[in-house]
Amino acid sequence: MLPLYKPEDYKRVLETALLVASEPLPLSELKKLFDQEFDDDTWRTLLDDLRRDWATRGAELVQLASGWRFQTRPEYQSYIDRLKNDKPPKYSRAVMETLAIIAYRQPVTRGDIEDVRGVAVSPNILKTLEGRGWIDAVGHRDAPGRPALYATTRRFLDDLGLRSLTELPPLTEIERVMDLGQAAIPEASPVREPEAEESGAEHAGSGQAPEQRSAQQPAESADGQLDLAESQPERPPAPDPQA
Repeated sequence: MLPLYKPEDYKRVLETALLVASEPLPLSELKKLFDQEFDDDTWRTLLDDLRRDWATRGAELVQLASGWRFQTRPEYQSYIDRLKNDKPPKYSRAVMETLAIIAYRQPVTRGDIEDVRGVAVSPNILKTLEGRGWIDAVGHRDAPGRPALYATTRRFLDDLGLRSLTELPPLTEIERVMDLGQAAIPEASPVREPEAEESGAEHAGSGQAPEQRSAQQPAESADGQLDLAESQPERPPAPDPQA
């Protein structure tokens, strides 16, 4: 095994591990690289130094919700996309609106989403988002039928390049950011929802008691974006990226 003497030696091992990793690596995993036990300040120094080493390169070291990873800088992504044979998946407005509602008002039920959008939510829309790994059922509301409560995942934050929900962009920017995220992450095979089910379907409800659903329905802005700013509840605590 290669002996390690200087900080540069440890950084080189960190760099190698992060470059070959297929997923972000939390600090708990990075600590397995070395026999020595470092305090948090030492780890922060090593990672910050490594990030500075890559400051002028086409890739950058970033900290996300699930841990640390190297990723393409946004200004170079358009060139990398030319090497891809398959186009990144594109999602309908219904999918994007549903994702935005879950992200900014979580946890929510299907009935909550329908109240905000004003139309029935196709089950395939939720399957699409679950299949992508962006949302998950985190529990059930204590109401008739015990509807599932949906929230975003760490994968969702990772794909947006965020560490916590507090870093979510303004709602008017969410679709643009999601388009960038789709182009930068590996191809998946989401379930496509039938267009007929998402365009103009009347509100069908979900068996949830009316008093359990959200009372406020945000209006649409001039450009057709859903405005949830006034009805956005307090966000849940941000997940610890080093957990």
